[in-house]
Amino acid sequence: MLDLILTNSDRLVGNVKLKRSLDCSDHEMVEFKILRAVRKAQSKFNALDFRKTDFGLLKDLLGRIPWDKDLEGRGAQEGLLIVKDHLFQAQEHCIPTK
Repeated sequence: MLDLILTNSDRLVGNVKLKRSLDCSDHEMVEFKILRAVRKAQSKFNALDFRKTDFGLLKDLLGRIPWDKDLEGRGAQEGLLIVKDHLFQAQEHCIPTK
């Protein structure tokens, strides 16, 4: 499976379904619902405010990563953990929390 939904909490998405593929693609569409955050007292995560994201900085930070070197010789699971780690580090600089 190649299509991914990346999140820092499994409580943020739900009702994930694979739909038919687009006419010209070998990828299936992934449909999912973004769940509302639970009350602050119960929540152990901060919601990200993507409306205020500095996407230019995010692109620049991710572009500086030596992906070939970092992922060389890694399996899929280990590679995914490395990618997630880089994404979460970059988001700390570019995406404010609500």
